[in-house]
Amino acid sequence: MSDTINTNDLGDKIVGIIKTIYDPEIPVDIYELGLIYDVFVNEDYDVKILMTLTSPNCPVAESLPEEVREKVKSLDAINDVEIELTFEPAWTQDLMSEEAKLELGML
Repeated sequence: MSDTINTNDLGDKIVGIIKTIYDPEIPVDIYELGLIYDVFVNEDYDVKILMTLTSPNCPVAESLPEEVREKVKSLDAINDVEIELTFEPAWTQDLMSEEAKLELGML
């Protein structure tokens, strides 16, 4: 099929979109912060994103997952987006990328 979308390319596009979303209190995008645990895309181009927040009492607990959902859903190939919020395992600074740690002066 010539209209098949490469799911690896789509995954890269999803990550690219997620990298435009920043935690309001930390000047690093949520992907590099380690808030995105997993991204699943099925054959119908439905996306499920497993993510967490820096804490359960995060001030953007309501708006951040919705922002992720809306931005990822804006990609042309995406049919639907489901966000699953989890606190298992709890987020720690160990989940941050080297880039994020460098940005925050932790290296």
